[in-house]
Amino acid sequence: MASKTASKDIITLRGSTAIVSEFFGYAANSILYNRGVYPEESFGRVKKYGLPLLLSQDEGVKTFIANLNTQLSEWLEAGKLQRIVLVIMSKATNEVLERWNFSIETDSEVVEKGVSREKSDKEIMREIQAIMRQIASSITYLPCLDEPCIFDVLAYTDADVAVPFTWTESDPKLIANPQMVKLHSFDTKIHKVDTLVSYKNDEWDEQ
Repeated sequence: MASKTASKDIITLRGSTAIVSEFFGYAANSILYNRGVYPEESFGRVKKYGLPLLLSQDEGVKTFIANLNTQLSEWLEAGKLQRIVLVIMSKATNEVLERWNFSIETDSEVVEKGVSREKSDKEIMREIQAIMRQIASSITYLPCLDEPCIFDVLAYTDADVAVPFTWTESDPKLIANPQMVKLHSFDTKIHKVDTLVSYKNDEWDEQ
């Protein structure tokens, strides 16, 4: 008689760190594509999280995100990363137009004691899919960016973290009186990531 064995997915700190840092790389690429920061033709199509996604083929962007993910992984595994913000600014004036905010809560017991958690990989993927779909549909709820833009990434870490030599101290690049849209979150049971985008309020909407 056939028997079925139920298996649970064990999530370790290192495994959760890999999921979150990889997610941010794909999310950043998706934001840069969907917000038109780089030309459409500079992206290549891939499949990830069961979805067609786009990755920048620009060597500068690829190197930036690869180096970023390496540093994020170090901070995530140490439980020192509180938030990552991808900022989109006007190329001409450096005015901040959008802030894509990824807040991170870390299970301190996992970091301190090395214990693991349990959660289905499929469930995590479904939660990430929902965020990626919201980024892909951002044109429906965010104002059009009708000028050339650039981007930067801010990392908020615990106060005792030394600033790496490839990073610099920065102001928070805030937007005065922004509009905000809360997106879905995902949770590996070790890292919980909440997503929020804030954007500059168009003057003609300020009635």
